[in-house]
Amino acid sequence: MESDLRIAVVSVPVQDQARARDFYRDLLGFTVLAEHPGVMGPGRDWIMLGAPGGGSSITLVNWFDTMPAGSLRGLVVHTKDIDAEHKRLRAAGLAVDDIQNEAWGRFATFRDSEGNGLVLTTG
Repeated sequence: MESDLRIAVVSVPVQDQARARDFYRDLLGFTVLAEHPGVMGPGRDWIMLGAPGGGSSITLVNWFDTMPAGSLRGLVVHTKDIDAEHKRLRAAGLAVDDIQNEAWGRFATFRDSEGNGLVLTTG
């Protein structure tokens, strides 16, 4: 039997859900798919966002003791034109590392508003 598993949602650990929502929505261009205040408990909203190009969704979580804000590393976001996206993000004030070239492709790293490490890649 073949499996039909796929990544549906990635939990991104944050401290300030509103600040993180604004970062992903306003700077990266994600769309808020759902926002339900307090549904996970007091001060713990359910916020789900989708990337402009589709794929898996993310949720901004602050209720897992084992996932402190800023502890996520290596969340990879893909773009068709890394040079243009890199330039756009820097112009918006984001501290994005220089683009690196490797045999497998090109990438640059940056951190979200909560300190989580992301990788911008193409190829």
